[in-house]
Amino acid sequence: MKQFISFVRKEARHILRDKRTMLILFGMPVVMMLLFGFAITTDVKNVRTVIVTSQMDLQTQSAAERLSQSEYFTITQTVATPQEAERLIRNQKADLAVVFGNDFASKHTGIQFIVDGADPNMAQQWTNYASNVIANRLGGAVNSRLLYNPQMRSAYNFVPAILGMLLMLVCAMMTSVSIVREKERGTMEVLLVSPVRPLMIIVAKVVPYLVLAFVILTTILLMARYVLDVPLAGSIVWIYVVSTIYIILALSLGLLISNIATTQLMALLLSAMVLLVPIVMLSGMMFPVESMPEILQWIAAVVPPRYYILAMRKLMIMGVDISNVVSEMAVLASMALFFLVVALKKFKKRLC
Repeated sequence: MKQFISFVRKEARHILRDKRTMLILFGMPVVMMLLFGFAITTDVKNVRTVIVTSQMDLQTQSAAERLSQSEYFTITQTVATPQEAERLIRNQKADLAVVFGNDFASKHTGIQFIVDGADPNMAQQWTNYASNVIANRLGGAVNSRLLYNPQMRSAYNFVPAILGMLLMLVCAMMTSVSIVREKERGTMEVLLVSPVRPLMIIVAKVVPYLVLAFVILTTILLMARYVLDVPLAGSIVWIYVVSTIYIILALSLGLLISNIATTQLMALLLSAMVLLVPIVMLSGMMFPVESMPEILQWIAAVVPPRYYILAMRKLMIMGVDISNVVSEMAVLASMALFFLVVALKKFKKRLC
């Protein structure tokens, strides 16, 4: 046991001495949380809006005031025809035009939206927001409620996704590079002929990254709660339990990559191709999996962060009971066991 602890301390000291590694491990979570929380956001705010009406009656004026009073829209001009509004949008002087028909005052109908569709997702959001603002203020109109995220803040969606991406990259990429570094320097042979069993050597090199993963997890949760004001509605215990399974899965992937790669550069490239691209594109982090072509949905089914991100959204945002994420936990546990067994079997006691 003393020898095992000595190996763990050796690896921990090596990580702490490397300033670049420490900067990546602790700087990247903070920077990404701030970027996705405040800069890279899909929240609708200050949409430049043009009101189109041939007669500014009381009802039309009331609807226009409701739009201007909301935090989402900024009324820039009022014009008489849709052609004028379209010209403003084409000249990049407006994003959205709300056209009120002549019968709007009597029937509360006859509303048309002209929107800049260069970004289809944002255009759809602007239209939905404008419809809700107008509809929720009209007498007899249908009132809509948004559960879990009434302010429609993008941070609620990004925080679990960032958590899944960072834990996977830190655990898998750093672990694979750490073991390959020993191969490049020729020190792996020295470790393998030591009295400690090869399995204990691997575990000792993994333990520091396991601890760092929990530090990163805690940091992101604290920033989400107290900086981005994202609620932790579910049990914090179960959040850590699910995260532990996911971290073990990521470490197992790192071990598997280290068995395949022969250089640190190859390990980084494999990690980027095998982990980074699928995480961003196919995990549901940026784009909903349900909207993808069927073949991509099948590929996304084997991307581990997809299940972790889905489980974290349920636990953190929706506050569901653990029984509602059993399927995600089962998939993650099965993947973790599979990759761990394969990685340990492929580990070579003697290096060629």
